[in-house]
Amino acid sequence: MPRSMTAYASVEGPTELGLISLEIRSVNHRFLELGLRLPEEVRPLEAKLRERIGKRVSRGKTDFNVRIRSAGVSRRTEIDEQAVDSLANVLTKLGERFPHLAPGTLTDLLNQPDLLARTEVDLETLQGQVFGLLDQLLDQFEQSRRREGERLATLMLERVTGMDEQRLIAIAQLPEIRQGLREKLHQRVADIDVQVDPTRMEQELALLLTKSDVDEELDRLGIHLNEVRRVLALDEPVGRRLDFLLQELLREVNTFGSKSVHAGSTSLAVDMKVLVEQIREQLQNLE
Repeated sequence: MPRSMTAYASVEGPTELGLISLEIRSVNHRFLELGLRLPEEVRPLEAKLRERIGKRVSRGKTDFNVRIRSAGVSRRTEIDEQAVDSLANVLTKLGERFPHLAPGTLTDLLNQPDLLARTEVDLETLQGQVFGLLDQLLDQFEQSRRREGERLATLMLERVTGMDEQRLIAIAQLPEIRQGLREKLHQRVADIDVQVDPTRMEQELALLLTKSDVDEELDRLGIHLNEVRRVLALDEPVGRRLDFLLQELLREVNTFGSKSVHAGSTSLAVDMKVLVEQIREQLQNLE
């Protein structure tokens, strides 16, 4: 079954950085647009994270977030004594130059870069831990997309069945439509009370029937509907293929409607166009 582009998943687990959470969400989009929000400690893994996510997701506007929920032992901070001494000298000089300015507080010092030294994290170990969580996240994400995709496919197949039913009704009406055209042409000739060559009459009737013949359109419509069913059963991204098939369906329905010379056929064409648009609406969310 196809997958939806609309889904959400999240996981949480321990790493070298402490407890972190991973979150991914996506909505429909023509192509894959992947946005990552990472803490600085995970930033070195960005390229590999993009590559790993890109192998599992092919379409959709996708947001991936990593947050450090609680720091681990490896994140314990210590004061960089050399940086503190350097900062103290700077503050002393500033106090002498600008004695009228109010002094700051100790907590303000924590905003100074490089004042606190953190224990280095082993990047290879961190990558293995984060990727383990990422695989769990993508498994959940794919399951969610599959469930939603199955619901969308069911709705689309209902519309496909509806179109096929309308097509079969149109085929059943063809003999009645042709007989109606024949009777209408003979009635018009009778109304003007003129003698018409029977051979010429049959030629005109044949021309009229040819112009209004929709056998080919209805046959191609059936072929396209069967192809839509086949594609919806595939276990792969099918959105672009279905989009092309819907264009073909709409082309055949429009041609059928334009050739219509019967009120019933016109009504069927309108109903089928409505069904095509309903399928298109659902298709917007398929990968």
